[in-house]
Amino acid sequence: MTSLARSLRRLRPAVIWIGDVVAETPHQLQKTSHIHSSCHRVLNPAQTNLFKNHSFTASTRPISVHAAKLTNGAAETNRAGPLVEYERRICSGELVDGDRCQVVTLTELQRLYDELVQSADECQLDRNVEKPVRSGWLWSRLLSHPSHSPVKGLYLYGGVGTGKTMLMDLFFDQLPSNWRKKRIHFHDFMLKVHGLLQKHKGLSDPLEVVAGEISEEAILLCLDEFMVTDVADALVLNRLFKHLFSKGIILVATSNRAPDNLYEGGLQRDLFLPFIATLKGEEGFYFIGTDSSAFLKQKFQQLVGEGTATPKEVEVVMGRKLKVPLGANGCAYFTFEELCDRPLGAADYLGLFKNFHTLALEGIPIFGLQNKSAAHRFVTLIDVTYENKARLLCTAEGSPQELFEKIVTISEAKQMAPRTASRSQKSDVSDLCVDNELGFAKDRTISRLTEINSREYLEQHAAMLAEKKVDQGRMDQDAVEA
Repeated sequence: MTSLARSLRRLRPAVIWIGDVVAETPHQLQKTSHIHSSCHRVLNPAQTNLFKNHSFTASTRPISVHAAKLTNGAAETNRAGPLVEYERRICSGELVDGDRCQVVTLTELQRLYDELVQSADECQLDRNVEKPVRSGWLWSRLLSHPSHSPVKGLYLYGGVGTGKTMLMDLFFDQLPSNWRKKRIHFHDFMLKVHGLLQKHKGLSDPLEVVAGEISEEAILLCLDEFMVTDVADALVLNRLFKHLFSKGIILVATSNRAPDNLYEGGLQRDLFLPFIATLKGEEGFYFIGTDSSAFLKQKFQQLVGEGTATPKEVEVVMGRKLKVPLGANGCAYFTFEELCDRPLGAADYLGLFKNFHTLALEGIPIFGLQNKSAAHRFVTLIDVTYENKARLLCTAEGSPQELFEKIVTISEAKQMAPRTASRSQKSDVSDLCVDNELGFAKDRTISRLTEINSREYLEQHAAMLAEKKVDQGRMDQDAVEA
């Protein structure tokens, strides 16, 4: 359970809606936590409804009793933070309004502030604390930032003029001056990213180097006006933030758009969807870690319900039979070898999903030269799963992106720079697979694998099952009446 516990901590910012505004806690694509809802708490707009047509200077009514209790309690323990400072400004007359919507959001920012203070050492926030120094490439890899911060960040979104930036600034200004923190407009941030990418052009993974430089400067990153309109930004964001989160970055961001609406209508948006899932930490059943098979079986049994899963055999195509190791109540359980290391194809997978609406797949490996054929079958399996709106539970050796990191096209292979001491570790792979078909298909597979684990996809799957049950009930009733 070690890797499971580790991955469950890989959480990014939560989402909160503020009037038109919301604050989400972004997370990193959770390693082991299944692409998982605990990664961030997404608050329902009906629950938060913060900042709808509110400003900081609306009326002269005092701060709410609820806020007064919160901040008085903070004052009693000599605490600091955005909510405490907000009350001080109200009391001093610097702000004339104590709007409850502001208070609710500030309560979340205060929670984040308190968690950061308590975890400052673990998060390596103090820029004055010297980190261990070792010479050589290996030590630089081993002693880099801790993998993923134990503290969630926050994503605030809402309409223009709802106070998002003012709230974030109030939060940022209360943070200790010796912390590794940075507050920057998103547009300026991306200009810096592209400048660094140009500087490190020629490395096998320049985004990893860029993420390392950014994390050296700041662990707490506050991005104002998060808005994706440029295709160049859209195509690098997921891998960039994957590296940033893996280096311990904590993200606080404001935006006019909900995460699901970022880059809406943009070119090649399907390649941007994994970033949305990375940001939100979608609910799903993607478990990372070699010791998570027991957890997968537990989830499988929960979906089976009171039935008993037993070996089954189903007809797939032209009289061919497919043996199902375990199946019950529309759910089938396979190991990766049983489904992708055997001579099976799209017709077999299509036949499988004609009989089962849910697939549990154990042990997806990192793909490379030694298992190229299995990688091709896996790509086909995910396509058939997606097209049939089936539900997928799985364990894997890495995140969807990590599964395909050793798969490159011929063009990508030619662009790889020769090995140097400063190169990314990913370039030191003896199992690199140069395959145009797989190389072009991997982005689609990563996108679909991520979407299959999204809340929206799972809700559609649940609605589809409910509709089928209703239809079956009507057919049964008609049969009885006949």
